[in-house]
Amino acid sequence: MNICLFTSEEINNPLSTADERAQHLIKVLHKKEGESFSAGVIGGKAGKATIEKIEDGKIFFSFAEETDGKNLFPLKMIIGFPRPIQLKRLLRDMAALGVSEVHLTKTELTEKSYLSSDLATTDAGTKMLLDGTVQAASTHVPELFIHKSLKECLDFIKENSNPGIKLCALDNIEPTATLGSLEFNSGEGACAAIGSERGWTAKERQLMKENGFTLLGMGSRVMRTETAATVAASIILNSMGCLA
Repeated sequence: MNICLFTSEEINNPLSTADERAQHLIKVLHKKEGESFSAGVIGGKAGKATIEKIEDGKIFFSFAEETDGKNLFPLKMIIGFPRPIQLKRLLRDMAALGVSEVHLTKTELTEKSYLSSDLATTDAGTKMLLDGTVQAASTHVPELFIHKSLKECLDFIKENSNPGIKLCALDNIEPTATLGSLEFNSGEGACAAIGSERGWTAKERQLMKENGFTLLGMGSRVMRTETAATVAASIILNSMGCLA
């Protein structure tokens, strides 16, 4: 745990020693009264919290704001639903990298049962994003969206994105160029689409092209969805100058 995150309500109240955050502070970091730890408000400020006392099963602490936290980068990721065990790691990595939005979508080749998993029907997906945010010592959590079809997803992106955003879809069947060839002006945003485990269908490729997406490749090797998403996001963020 590289930062201890609280809601805006929690930051002003004692923390129960039964809480997993308190357990980490006491048992892993061995924090005692008078000592400080990195803390922040989810979606808000980051700073230092100082333990004032530990008694009656609670940790009493004060919080001093220091920064606005690490801003998310202007990169949206569209991801065809992978199997749940991959999705957990994928969501953590997307948050750790600092993408602004994750759009999970059913594709023609998505296994239907994946959409009934806890990650799709409860707040478990958001919890994975929160875990990745903590790993990055950040306070800002990417937004998570779930779409019932690729068309629904693309329509949403079109309606809720700034004009001029770069649109690309990873594809090793009909790429027109390499992902690394993308160039960005300062502050320019992007949206990248990664297919589910069996890739895109011809119909989906055509749909994306009709919606302004350019098909780009990352070589001839076939990757898992989680690997492709992490590598693609890293390449794009580097091209944006976000990893400097």
